[in-house]
Amino acid sequence: MGSISPQGENLKKAISWISEQRLANPDQSDLILAENAAIRFDLNPDDSEFLLRFIKEPDSINN
Repeated sequence: MGSISPQGENLKKAISWISEQRLANPDQSDLILAENAAIRFDLNPDDSEFLLRFIKEPDSINN
């Protein structure tokens, strides 16, 4: 079985941005990062939910 990967370009950008933010601000919470990314990259509710699950538990997304 393959892994699930983000489909939308904005979602991919959001994940990349979160990775950068984690390096710059390691104390920032996952929830705040996900909320900021959702606004910054205009994610729809489904993508926002995927993003939060992905950054909190990346291994559970890749089945």
